[in-house]
Amino acid sequence: MEKNLKSLSINYGVYLGLILTAISIIVYAVMIDLFTAWWLGILLILLTIGYGTYAAIASRKSLGGFISFKDAFTSYFITIVIGTLISTIVGIVIFNFVDPEAASYINEKIITMTAETMEKWGTPQSAIDETIANMKEQNNFSIAAQLQAYVIRLLILSVIGLIVAAVVKRTDPNAA
Repeated sequence: MEKNLKSLSINYGVYLGLILTAISIIVYAVMIDLFTAWWLGILLILLTIGYGTYAAIASRKSLGGFISFKDAFTSYFITIVIGTLISTIVGIVIFNFVDPEAASYINEKIITMTAETMEKWGTPQSAIDETIANMKEQNNFSIAAQLQAYVIRLLILSVIGLIVAAVVKRTDPNAA
């Protein structure tokens, strides 16, 4: 991959990280309960995939309309790695150093929502109690938990990136 493609991907990754960070800070400041909304997570994943795809397409354009599968994937991957890393670091700082009480609040909210959902589904009370007890032992916002979530997110986004690269790649018919 050419140096200018790497720098282009790095720039897109920083922009993605800033966008994800801005959304997280706004949600934290305005309505912290949104961190438990399933649709926000899906929106952030779609935004990340979209930005990675945009980076791959921009890389193809910078190469004159043609890009290999490897370069398209690398452009996508660099963008999402940097963008989600920045966002993860900000989350670690907010929920472990700035406001650990917010992490506790969100964890409690998730536990309550889980119990309510299990009750709606008719789950036996013993299973609900066991699940809640296990959830109370976990801190979804610890540094280790957030880093683990980052790695899992990267794996999932990478598989999607393979599909994106297959769609975005274009071979120059005039190349030997």
